[in-house]
Amino acid sequence: MHKPLIQRAALFAAAVFLTSTAWAGDFTASYSAGTLTTYKIAGTEPASGKHPVFIYTVGTTESWNNDQAKAAVAEMAAKGFVAAAVEYDSGLFGTCSQILAKAKYIYNKSATSSAISKLCSRATADCSKGIVVAGFSQGSVIAVHAKNYDSRVRAAYGMGTHNLYSVYSLTSCMNNGKHTLPASNLRIVNGDNDIFPGGTETTVRASSQSVTGKSCGSSAYQCLNTNGSGWIMVKGSQVSDLSADHCYQRALGGCLTSEDALDSAWRNGADNWGLKANLAWLAGFATP
Repeated sequence: MHKPLIQRAALFAAAVFLTSTAWAGDFTASYSAGTLTTYKIAGTEPASGKHPVFIYTVGTTESWNNDQAKAAVAEMAAKGFVAAAVEYDSGLFGTCSQILAKAKYIYNKSATSSAISKLCSRATADCSKGIVVAGFSQGSVIAVHAKNYDSRVRAAYGMGTHNLYSVYSLTSCMNNGKHTLPASNLRIVNGDNDIFPGGTETTVRASSQSVTGKSCGSSAYQCLNTNGSGWIMVKGSQVSDLSADHCYQRALGGCLTSEDALDSAWRNGADNWGLKANLAWLAGFATP
């Protein structure tokens, strides 16, 4: 008489067990940038098996493990990645050589002290299955150059990703063909009134075209290859504060407001400029 109830209870218990053992949960680590400087790593990993790796880097002056970073890590961990946010010297922006030095400390495959070496050595990581990367602003410049230092990097997703940042010209390292990562493995998403390349649709479009090498005309708001690489420009009408500025993923008021208050459409929406869609695209470059 109670057999169906017993069977259901057993199935429920098994499901709870599988759920609780599917993930090892959060981890912390550190890596070295030179002989005297140590930076933090925070991530989430599966409990068992071997998995590809995901790294996220924040923008200039941002908290290295802010809610934007945590959201990206959570999404990629749920997709079966050893996923982590990596701290770096984000207090100041810089020239190509200055920012690429930071990228090298993170992604130098040849250095056992690098962040990528620390992550790839984890028990659940298998970087031969691929490394995919993402970042915002300066963190996106770092992401675009990750493959310069580790050939296992397969694709990058950047936000606020330009070749010009006010007084800094990064054309020598950010224009298409100036970095090892091919344009076919890069997607960038920029707000249509991002002040750094000039603050207008025209200047943001021109910057996006220069970084990706992809042009779709003078009025295009997106320009994607058949595999989804290329660029997307966010409209003000698509974000909650009606201003698609450099920090369009924040809920209100641009880059001077809380980096932990996220635009709901960016965080949870299904549109192709949002976090979920772009991380789904990025994850497709790795081997499960």
